[in-house]
Amino acid sequence: MSNSFGVNAPGSSEKSGVAQRIDAIRQTVPPSVKLMAVTKQVPIEAMREAYAAGVRDFGESRVQDAMQKQAQLSDLSDLVWHLIGHLQSNKAAKALDMFSWIHSADSLKLVLRLNELAEGRSPKPKLCLQVKLRPDEAKFGWQPEQLWAELPEIDCCTNLDVVGLMVIPPYGLSADETRAVFDEAAKLANTIRQQSWQLIRMTELSMGMSMDYALAVEAGATIIRVGRTLFGDRP
Repeated sequence: MSNSFGVNAPGSSEKSGVAQRIDAIRQTVPPSVKLMAVTKQVPIEAMREAYAAGVRDFGESRVQDAMQKQAQLSDLSDLVWHLIGHLQSNKAAKALDMFSWIHSADSLKLVLRLNELAEGRSPKPKLCLQVKLRPDEAKFGWQPEQLWAELPEIDCCTNLDVVGLMVIPPYGLSADETRAVFDEAAKLANTIRQQSWQLIRMTELSMGMSMDYALAVEAGATIIRVGRTLFGDRP
């Protein structure tokens, strides 16, 4: 598994605020966990500071926002772009052009569309299946029983690399309630992993954001999506 913490940051002894905050996270998170910098509404200068501090994985919620940033950061050839926001089917082709990872694959219809559009692509796009483990009108994703029913069809999508699950707990939960969601996601991924699939892999758990990434790591997250803790409050 690639490791965003493994890159040594160049530069002087004086570190930017972004670099200092990245260091603080590194001290509390195992090196096996990938740090994704969530860059919604983050200026290019701050993204370059994160890059200089060793971050290579950037997450965006909207295709059109990522287009502008990718153009401005085109000199950084080793960036890995992750789509973490809801993806409409009519933007699936553009998303495949722009993102190596899609964490928000949230319906069978979307997965089948991505599989159709990804024919011939190498490497295959990496997908996380977004699950919704608590009622939440603001979130998309499969409920577990829906997912189990549709996994056999997803397992036939030969043009995609389905690598794990993504979960976002509802806002307003207590720490214990949030941890329970993360534990449930880890248990679900493990149960899926134990089945005999042709293509589906469950090596990744994309869960945990600025306010709860420590709980997610304790539960087994392999990718954390951190924005505000790195870059401060958005406008």
